[in-house]
Amino acid sequence: MSYLDKLKKAVSNFFPAHARENKDAEQTESAGPHGLPNIHVLATGGTIAGRQMGAGPRYQAGELGIEALLGAVPTVRALANIRSEQIANIGSQDMDEDIWLKLARRVNELLAQKNVDGVIITHGTDTLEETAYFLDLTVKSDKPVVLVGAMRPASAVGADGPANLFDAVVVVASPDSAARGVLVAMNGNVFEARDATKVSTTAVQAFAAPNFGPLGQVHDGRVFYWRRSDRASSRPLAFDVSGLDNLPLVGIVYGHANAPELPVKTLVEAHYRGIVSAGVGNGNLYHKVLGALADAANQGVAVVRSSRVAAGPTMRDVELDDTRYGFVAAGALNPQKARVLLQLALTKTQEPGEIQKMFDYC
Repeated sequence: MSYLDKLKKAVSNFFPAHARENKDAEQTESAGPHGLPNIHVLATGGTIAGRQMGAGPRYQAGELGIEALLGAVPTVRALANIRSEQIANIGSQDMDEDIWLKLARRVNELLAQKNVDGVIITHGTDTLEETAYFLDLTVKSDKPVVLVGAMRPASAVGADGPANLFDAVVVVASPDSAARGVLVAMNGNVFEARDATKVSTTAVQAFAAPNFGPLGQVHDGRVFYWRRSDRASSRPLAFDVSGLDNLPLVGIVYGHANAPELPVKTLVEAHYRGIVSAGVGNGNLYHKVLGALADAANQGVAVVRSSRVAAGPTMRDVELDDTRYGFVAAGALNPQKARVLLQLALTKTQEPGEIQKMFDYC
């Protein structure tokens, strides 16, 4: 029986109206008790695991363990057999490449097992989009992987973490979630990792997909998909990080009126292998910054043009002659995601043309 058939059987147990005709079919090899899917939850901390400090708005992220979070949503046990593991317990402002590499290895290890049908990762929202995209580029499985967070700490009145975690289980348990790449479940919406981004510092509707919109929504314990991402379903997952202890150094420089060239020169002097420009408009650059980045590219530093603007692509050879300068255009990737892809691209090549192909495809 295929993986999708296994999940369809599991979901039919929870939604009798959608049950298959053969209710007496044998339990599959990978299914756990009662034919439910087996979901492994990896916890990294964040606001979803935060504890409020007194009666005010202040809180400390990453205070609670994953079992405490799961205990707040016991109804997920009707959807899946849940196992959990604490990978880290930090605020996601402290997320780093060591944890990224650990997560990628662990997720790939888990999804290679027949008795694991999907993975959920609890995460702080500050850098959730970067971790999600990193995993989207490094996880080698069609089984669902969903990142989830919260905007209110677990101990707050009106905490959104339990509902978001429940939705994440719904998404992973759905057969329709397979082969969609890594997903983000927040505030009832489901986003693809490539386009999801945080758009509010405090609101529970903190995530959006500015270029393409959400893939779907969770409602009444079911996930409804409106579309399928062509990139997620057709792109081969090319980046193997199993043997890496670190990632190439890549920095971001922020564009603005009268921007100095000093940040670019500082990164070059610090031997960074790549620089992403968060430019203005269509990735435009102040003339001094343009000169510094051109010099950097001449010295062999990989330079990617992105934009500080929330939506729209940074187009190649439109307002700047990328071919002439040896730059790479980020397309629809925002600067923080362009940095993630550039780090991985530099594990394979430093050649701008080859890197551009990866940006066009990933």
